[in-house]
Amino acid sequence: MGHLTPTLLAHFKRSLILPLGIRLHQATPFISKGFNKALAKSHKLGWEEVPEWGYSIVGLDEARVAKASGRELRISHKAAIEICNAIKGMKLQQAKQFLRAVIAKEQPVPYRKYNHKVGHKRQLKGGAYAGRYPVKAANKILQVLENAEANAEDKGFDIENLRIIHASAYPGMKMKRYMPRAFGRSSPKFETLTHVEIVLEKEVA
Repeated sequence: MGHLTPTLLAHFKRSLILPLGIRLHQATPFISKGFNKALAKSHKLGWEEVPEWGYSIVGLDEARVAKASGRELRISHKAAIEICNAIKGMKLQQAKQFLRAVIAKEQPVPYRKYNHKVGHKRQLKGGAYAGRYPVKAANKILQVLENAEANAEDKGFDIENLRIIHASAYPGMKMKRYMPRAFGRSSPKFETLTHVEIVLEKEVA
């Protein structure tokens, strides 16, 4: 049997065992012994266990920064990395305008790292001529950026005086699937999820 995370076990308890009023030792006829052991172990650890995500940047002055992150996003991690490299160092409003232009396919994102066989775009200057319009990734990163803006407003920061000091994207877990093929074979069809982190800092006047 596959690996059972505490979240899946908690969902199983809420959806089946608790509504039916079944005790852990009475669940054996419905499920395998291995599942029952894992269920009991999860019950000892606590049902509401969720992963605690951290940030890859440390040593920040929490009184001057606002953070937001998107976890396990279903976007290309390569496109997300290129977008984060492009908006890092921008002012908040400038970055939002840039991402909206990418979504509208008016402004390409320069591909400096993953640029093998990537077409050139005439709008790009300064040595990075390869670029694309990663609309889906830009949409998700814009949502994370707006969340960071909302957190900054909640802290009482001046929105016009915020700059992106940290924009990072990196691969998360892999969703493993398989495509059935002829003669009893199968081909892997994996999808890599993406983590995105945004940190805004208020500039000193």
